[in-house]
Amino acid sequence: MTATTTAPMATTPARTTRQPSARLRAWATRAPLLPALIFMIAVTQLPFVATLVISFFDWNALYPDARRFTGLDNYRQVLTDADLRQSVWTTVLLTVAVVLASLVLGLALALLLDRRFRGRGVVRTLLIAPFLVVPVAAALLWKHVLYNPEYGLLNGLLHYVGGPQPDWISDTPLLAVEAALVWQWTPFMMLILLAGLQSRDQQQIEAARVDGASDWQIFRHLTLPHLRRYLELGALLGSIYIVQNFDAVFTITSGGLGTANLPYTVYQSFYQAHENGLASAAGVLVVIGSLVIAAFALRVVSSLFREEVSRA
Repeated sequence: MTATTTAPMATTPARTTRQPSARLRAWATRAPLLPALIFMIAVTQLPFVATLVISFFDWNALYPDARRFTGLDNYRQVLTDADLRQSVWTTVLLTVAVVLASLVLGLALALLLDRRFRGRGVVRTLLIAPFLVVPVAAALLWKHVLYNPEYGLLNGLLHYVGGPQPDWISDTPLLAVEAALVWQWTPFMMLILLAGLQSRDQQQIEAARVDGASDWQIFRHLTLPHLRRYLELGALLGSIYIVQNFDAVFTITSGGLGTANLPYTVYQSFYQAHENGLASAAGVLVVIGSLVIAAFALRVVSSLFREEVSRA
């Protein structure tokens, strides 16, 4: 009996093709964005780093050779100086008043535009127009066309009905600035809240009407809870912009009569007193406050996106 032996078959090595790694593919995808990223860093982050460094120095532009490192003294002065502390309080008061008034008026206008009526498109365009006006032009419009005690529209209307002729800017300076900002930012709040109203579940609203719910009950128990995220988003985004507002204060009151907010104080410290270190410290505090508010705004935006994705 003979044993047959089989020779081992020659195996040819499989042809292997080298696939690019996942990291290489990711870099290839992101490479076109690198010029924009580098430009953004050069334009925004490098000046902020320079401002942060200057904020630790006692640096007056009129005496450049006398500058010296002082650590946190500039921040301590910003937080303890009476005038600077007053500007911080004015910034908070201005922001809260403008945001709340804009939200209430924006909600009322959004509820109006959510209904169908003849000429709704024209009304919507007219209501959006104040938000499209250049901030300085809007402030000049309020200062000269409306507030002027001699030829302003407000005093003209009061004269027509036999009312008093107040000097709006001198008598109520902070309210004058707040009214101009509310007029400009109400359309922004209206657009956000109108988007929230149009994303409601109409079947749920119709079911509530069939069950006998009134308009107030629908608004209180269905519409308002649905708009909670949109109200938060409008408040946070509005706060970011109003905290940094400079145009209205500079144009209407020139920072006088107790209306100087923190951005205007930064302007005064830098361009008038030439205190570069103190102005940089105040500017850094404004940026930090804006970043804190922006972090909450991003959380609200991400939660809104998650709700829309889960609903889809």
